[in-house]
Amino acid sequence: MMKRIFILPVVLVSFFISYSQHIVRFSISSLPGPTLSDTMFIAGSFNGWNPADKKYRFQKDASGNYFFETMLADATYEFKITRGSWAKVECTKNGADIQNRLLKLSHDTTMNLVVEEWADHFTKEPRRSTASKNVHIIDTAFRIPQLNRVRRIWIYLPPDYNTSDSRYPVLYMHDGQNVFDDSTSFAGEWGVDEMMDSISRRKKEMIVVAIDHGGAKRINEYCPYDMERFGKGEGDRYLDFLVKTLKPYIDNNYRTKKDKQNTYIAGSSMGGLISMYAVLKCPKVFGGAGVFSPAFWVGPKIFTDIETKGKQVNSKIYFYCGGEENETMEPDMMKAFEEMRKVSKSKMETNVRPEGKHNESVWREEFPLFYLWLVEK
Repeated sequence: MMKRIFILPVVLVSFFISYSQHIVRFSISSLPGPTLSDTMFIAGSFNGWNPADKKYRFQKDASGNYFFETMLADATYEFKITRGSWAKVECTKNGADIQNRLLKLSHDTTMNLVVEEWADHFTKEPRRSTASKNVHIIDTAFRIPQLNRVRRIWIYLPPDYNTSDSRYPVLYMHDGQNVFDDSTSFAGEWGVDEMMDSISRRKKEMIVVAIDHGGAKRINEYCPYDMERFGKGEGDRYLDFLVKTLKPYIDNNYRTKKDKQNTYIAGSSMGGLISMYAVLKCPKVFGGAGVFSPAFWVGPKIFTDIETKGKQVNSKIYFYCGGEENETMEPDMMKAFEEMRKVSKSKMETNVRPEGKHNESVWREEFPLFYLWLVEK
């Protein structure tokens, strides 16, 4: 059951969670046969789930065993082992997907890991597309001039779009692979199209535009700040793309309501971070934001921006996180809420689902609650 958090004007004890660093050693004690010459990586909530992050590559010790060692703060982390892509992620000995591995860190730790098999060692039937008939791909290589890259762009049109002359609000969502279609998602889709199809009967209709993430560039594109661990932040340029290139294209080619009160943005994890930043950077563009499980730990300068830019924001902001995520997640999110409340007249909501983990299935459950809250008068 979801727990709704009502904030009282007191200092929250949870803000004082220890951020001490610990040595973590991941050691692979067993591998399936044909992997001896492959490069292996660890991908998880500590590196944006990048399956080929060179900074998270396993090394060999003197005995020829694979290990990876790093420093991490007190928190709960999820991760998997890959051979450089999600097509080559670890799985069970029978080829079935495995749950994310879990690390609850409070002291120096060594984890001994057994990799049973690799997903690419099995022939699998292609996953069936689950996108509804109201979902279309605008372009598989839509140009992003601000970043000199291209990207697949999806759009959901309300069921009556082609039989009416109505104009619609627009919601822009990050990590487009995971928004509408299980066959393109990594760990399941959000089911936004199915939810929108069902809710249209109540005439709370909206166009949804989903932008695929940038793969290895995902963290950089979704963070507006330079990062010691992950490199240069490209979030400003990514947002310039949304505001100056993609939104004008959508407004010119579809029947939209162009004003701030009908333009929204939403995403999870790093997508939650950039969605929060979007309302701060562009307070006259975005009238609402869904900030799901925001990775504020990657860009802590967001709190400075809240202090300096938050007073210009008067939007609807929905904060959500799960109780089973990184232990800094809830205090960071609540800090952002409290700091915004000091300087902004924005209408805001904070929800914490105690059993919630950092994954698409939980965000899928939460999305309808966000959406109904967003469109209520």
